[in-house]
Amino acid sequence: MAEFIPLTPISQPTTTQKATPAPRQRRPEWLKVRAPSGENYEDVLRLIRSKRLHTVCEEAHCPNIGECWNHRTATFLLLGEICTRGCRYCAIGKGKPAALDEDEPERIAETVEHLKLKHAVLTAVNRDDQPDGGAHIFAESIRKIRERLPECRIEVLIPDFEGNWEALKMVMDERPDVLNHNIETVPRLFRRFRPKAGYEQSLELLARAREMVPDAITKSGLMVGAGETNDEVLAVMGDLRKSDVDVITVGQYLAPSLSHWPIDRYVTPTEFEMFKQAGLQRGFRHVESGPLVRSSYHAHEHVPQK
Repeated sequence: MAEFIPLTPISQPTTTQKATPAPRQRRPEWLKVRAPSGENYEDVLRLIRSKRLHTVCEEAHCPNIGECWNHRTATFLLLGEICTRGCRYCAIGKGKPAALDEDEPERIAETVEHLKLKHAVLTAVNRDDQPDGGAHIFAESIRKIRERLPECRIEVLIPDFEGNWEALKMVMDERPDVLNHNIETVPRLFRRFRPKAGYEQSLELLARAREMVPDAITKSGLMVGAGETNDEVLAVMGDLRKSDVDVITVGQYLAPSLSHWPIDRYVTPTEFEMFKQAGLQRGFRHVESGPLVRSSYHAHEHVPQK
């Protein structure tokens, strides 16, 4: 099978001389996927292009893009394709973004309706240049989808809005079926992994979302293999349960390029199964844990049918 995403650790210089890149780590068999193709994949791709939309599937180099698009599902990326932050693990472009596209929610809703989605996932880049972090675009997208396809469940994977709880309330007032905010990593690595975010702030966001809409499903995700220990992962699970998070996803960190945070190790399928059982024992409703798991992978399975 063809390898889809190149996985290459960062070579660390030990002298003042220019460092020679280390050879690429060999990807384990459990991390190999086929290159995306297929009729449904091509159809979704054409639709995304024609509506001038972005997906996190493409921007974040998701290894599951072929599987998901062939099932006619996609995670829509709101607020443009340029992020105002510089998280060291993320493949999405960084810099000064364009002005918000206020018509984007209507095009998102048209696409969701065309695909006849039963479960739509909306995420976004960080837009720290906006007073509300772009929260109103999330809210309007939820409203527009519900107007066209009321039976569709809507999951929002939101940024932290820099701790702007009024922005969070703007989203929660539209009562998404699932509120997802990824914690991403353990406290020891957090500030280097996500320089402009805060571990405690992310936990508070999840707890406040629960208070705002008690019957919503709350969800968070972790990437492993970035330098954390298994005990640290289990401690994060405990912190998420203290914030009454319902669903957790755990997947292998894959470095998008040499300039990103390096892969420390490949976590084995046996360890992922251990994380799943540990999460269930701690009281999560659902635990999606595996090498290729991402926050929206099998998202429709994380919530009960309407």
